[in-house]
Amino acid sequence: MVVIRLRRAGSKKRPFFRVVVTDSRAARDSSFVEILGHYNPRSKPAAVNIDTERVEHWLKKGAQPSDSVRTLLARHLTRPAVPAPAAAPAK
Repeated sequence: MVVIRLRRAGSKKRPFFRVVVTDSRAARDSSFVEILGHYNPRSKPAAVNIDTERVEHWLKKGAQPSDSVRTLLARHLTRPAVPAPAAAPAK
């Protein structure tokens, strides 16, 4: 099975993650098929850079996102609906 999950990078106590497509049997930091983006939880606010078109492509092919990636996509990549500005009252 193909999964979309986080691959840890960065030095000790300074995590930095890559969002990758990989085989579910592969180890966390071993081989992967494609890098979809990056996630840096240490910056304020957390820096998320993910190619949404490629994520949709892999999801259509049957890739399963990990719980962490599913949460990451829901929190950082969905844009809330912005209400239309109310018209100012005429004087």
